[in-house]
Amino acid sequence: MDFEIFRNKFSKDRANQLNPLVLAFIGDAVYENFIRIYLVDKNVNMNVHKLHVKAIGFVKAHAQSEFMKKLLEELTEEEISIYKRGRNAKSGTSPKNADICEYRTATGFEALIGYLYITEQMERLNYLLGRVIDI
Repeated sequence: MDFEIFRNKFSKDRANQLNPLVLAFIGDAVYENFIRIYLVDKNVNMNVHKLHVKAIGFVKAHAQSEFMKKLLEELTEEEISIYKRGRNAKSGTSPKNADICEYRTATGFEALIGYLYITEQMERLNYLLGRVIDI
């Protein structure tokens, strides 16, 4: 598959028109992929089950909520706006393993990741994901 066909498809204006849950949908995939690659890089000889357990520690709603709380003070006004849109979006589903506040905060986090990814703000995305690892 040629991923270049997606280059420059989403301007900031077009991305802002997307439902924040769509941004979170993209952000969830981008974030989980990042975490999996990071964990494999750091734990090459670890079995898949242990990698999975470690990944859960990063991608569960509680962890994402904690990361977001620590990142908030570093966000631009634009990023805070995207985060809040995601956080305040009504998804119609209830979380299985998190309270509703953590779930919504995590959804805002994922919306921000998705927004940065589709608007090709890779330097900023890499910075924030690096901060998640540092935290």
